[in-house]
Amino acid sequence: MTPEEAMAVADRLARPDAPHLPSNEAWWAQSLAHGAPGIALLHIELAAAGLRPWRRAQDWLSVAAASPITSGSGTALFYGAPAVAYALAATAAVRPAAYRSALEALDTQIAVDAHRRVMAANARIHAGLLPELAEFDAIRGLAGIGAYLLWRDPGGSAVRAVLDYLVRLVDPLSADGIPVPGWWTDTGPTGRPDDEFPGGHGNAGMAHGISGPLALLALAARQEITVPGQLDAIASICAWLDSWRIETEAGSRWPYMITREELAVRATHPHHSGARRRPSWCYGTAGLARAQQLAALVSGDSERSRIAEEALVGALTDPAQLSATTDGSLCHGFAGLARITARASADATEPIAAQLRALIPGLLAAMGRPTDRESPGLLEGAAGTALAALAPAGEPTPSSTWDTCLLIT
Repeated sequence: MTPEEAMAVADRLARPDAPHLPSNEAWWAQSLAHGAPGIALLHIELAAAGLRPWRRAQDWLSVAAASPITSGSGTALFYGAPAVAYALAATAAVRPAAYRSALEALDTQIAVDAHRRVMAANARIHAGLLPELAEFDAIRGLAGIGAYLLWRDPGGSAVRAVLDYLVRLVDPLSADGIPVPGWWTDTGPTGRPDDEFPGGHGNAGMAHGISGPLALLALAARQEITVPGQLDAIASICAWLDSWRIETEAGSRWPYMITREELAVRATHPHHSGARRRPSWCYGTAGLARAQQLAALVSGDSERSRIAEEALVGALTDPAQLSATTDGSLCHGFAGLARITARASADATEPIAAQLRALIPGLLAAMGRPTDRESPGLLEGAAGTALAALAPAGEPTPSSTWDTCLLIT
């Protein structure tokens, strides 16, 4: 997709009252992943660049803020108050006076909700119970909320509370008398009991697994926002990922998730799942590599940087993995790969930085052009692919820093 095609996508999404959009659905106004706040980000980015009018962004933000905004334990970065606030904050990033009073009110509520969720999570840890994915992950949990807090109020008590909790999350727990990582869940990857995952699983992904917390811990440390034990927690998560790293002809890979059976037989049966799966943001080598590159930057681990960056290059040049990538989305397609590669290239050293930059045009071209039948949203739809296409090849920083929600920057 070209920048011109991205602008054409935005033109098709100019009006939030278009008949093909589900604007009368209750979830639509507050979903950063699929609804109005995510589409607003596309118009904000174009308006910030002077390519389209601010009126469009304002119209979409009005939809997001028009109905009562959900707060409390059912919200997360991609739904409810944090999602609406995220879109407003993207505007404030380029127009600092915009939506000031609304953002102040939302920020206060989000901080209160974050403290409450941390208290509940700490009580669960104290009781020795396993967590749910939605407690800690990037999409529904405290890693995502922490990313918003780190962006908006890095010196506040709420972000430190989230970091303190993530440090505790790393401590091992016991599941039926068997030691497991503190983020081990007793469900499948959907967050519900699953016969395919007896005894639960350990999730490695960026969207729903431990790589989201790892990225947040590293991003905070990069801003010199730290709590006791933070660097040790980063090291512990990295050591766990190291223990499951898969070496292939195309480079290092990591499994999407670990089952109880795999945990039990690891010593005698090397783990090979995931060696040829798609290298996406949500699950896969690209997201995990970026999280580990960020961890290496704050721990001064040049060897980890090398492994992560070479793994990313290998994944993006491996025909088997690229053929498993079948759409253009941010979540699990080429748009997400392009954004991760742009961010990773900015932090890599030469010559690998040049290798990464050289891959970006091909990733953007592979996204294709969204059709009117596709979802219009951010994570899995047209708005996300268009946003990824707007940045010039190799340019890591969008005007509105919209990709903060992916925990890659």
